Amino acid sequence: MSLARQLLRTKPTERIVAEGGHGVGGDLRRTMSLWQLTLFSVGATLGTGIFVILGQAVPKAGPAVVLAFVLAAITALFSALSYAELAGTIPVSGSSYSYAYATMGELVAWICGWCLMLEYAVSVAAVSVGWGEYLNAFLQSLFGWHLPDAITRSPGQDGGVVNLTAILIVLLATWLLLRGASESATANAVFVLIKIAVLLFFCLVAFTGFTAGNFTPFAPMGIAGVTAAASQVFFSYIGFDAASTAGEEAKNPARDLPRAIVLSLAIVTVIYVLVAVAAVGAMPWTEFDPEHTEASLSLIADLATGSTWAGLIVSFGAVIAIASVVLTVMYGQTRILFAMSRDGLVPRIFQRVNPRRQVPVANTLIVTAFIAVLAGLIPLGQLAEATSIGTLFAFAIVNAGVLILRYRRPDLPRSFRTPLFPATPVLGVIFCFLVMAGLAGVTWVAFGLWMLAGLICYFLYGYRHSRLNAEVPS
Repeated sequence: MSLARQLLRTKPTERIVAEGGHGVGGDLRRTMSLWQLTLFSVGATLGTGIFVILGQAVPKAGPAVVLAFVLAAITALFSALSYAELAGTIPVSGSSYSYAYATMGELVAWICGWCLMLEYAVSVAAVSVGWGEYLNAFLQSLFGWHLPDAITRSPGQDGGVVNLTAILIVLLATWLLLRGASESATANAVFVLIKIAVLLFFCLVAFTGFTAGNFTPFAPMGIAGVTAAASQVFFSYIGFDAASTAGEEAKNPARDLPRAIVLSLAIVTVIYVLVAVAAVGAMPWTEFDPEHTEASLSLIADLATGSTWAGLIVSFGAVIAIASVVLTVMYGQTRILFAMSRDGLVPRIFQRVNPRRQVPVANTLIVTAFIAVLAGLIPLGQLAEATSIGTLFAFAIVNAGVLILRYRRPDLPRSFRTPLFPATPVLGVIFCFLVMAGLAGVTWVAFGLWMLAGLICYFLYGYRHSRLNAEVPS
């Protein structure tokens, strides 16, 4: 078999599903219900985005930012429907990595998994750094405390030595993950319900100061402003695919994974639109400051009530929101590495399962160490923006995978079928590349360097240890 055919050799779907849940030393435990899976995706999606990005998007679109959130949701929906079909057809932990292995072959699967490693590790480190900043602001508002810069900033920043607050939230998430998937899902459910309650509280408070005149004119920047804002707020929808990484710990994955993905996107969209309407109704869009967005919701809550207690509750919600994102995204990364290790593409230690806890302990600890170093010692800066391009690339692969698998294996049992096929996945691919095209040049450079590093790692280790390639006669 030629090198090209080996690199593009697909793994049979039935084999991927049959291997699901099995690791070295034990199996993963199926404990997660539809409710828990849905909240996992909501937990990964509903994070810092709505607390920060709304303040950045309003000046671009004016009151039509509400329409921008709807447009971004429609864009995300194309990919969400494709994820739902493949998650129901291939219900394993590898998410888009496993879907690519079944449809486009090993090299594309590796590239997809490599993109997800970038997305998950750097995004967790970035939001962990943000958690320290929100925690500091919350403590200062509540008690007048201000944590020293030496433990809340990275080396190279003003007064920074090591960002201990960022490391702290990573360690807290690790402790929950090591207790088991069911315990992690329960903790996440509590976090998610708290932050949904806080955002609904914000809406109630903001609506007390609602002024209909704030929506006139509705689209002062025209269609161009709406589309520019939609491109920006699209990234606050990233995370709906988190449930697909729990395919081997779901009680009924073929039925529940598609439902969880679509349901989580619907929940998040309703919340985003409500918050956007309440925020613009309570404060004229011209007063939103794009340079100081971190506390925009807190400021609006304070203005609506004429006091600081409401803003304090919203700040608390931001702290909880980020904690939930750290937990769910770290979970997703460990499960994708688990699937890649089972295929031989990364070292065997990543698929070792603790027989008592039934979780990949060594995998989780290695991921924790890597993320803690990133979060505590490295100012991430624009590197964090590279997570967006990796995510969009993975989304495009999933949309293309639906097209390929429908063509090659029309006989496969599918618990969910993407509606309006083939238009939906085709539009999903197009929209992903349109949003990618609008990203900054430095982001493309970072992405290219990361891909180069990934190809080197694959040919030095993954290709040599691939279990699928080991079966190919030389």
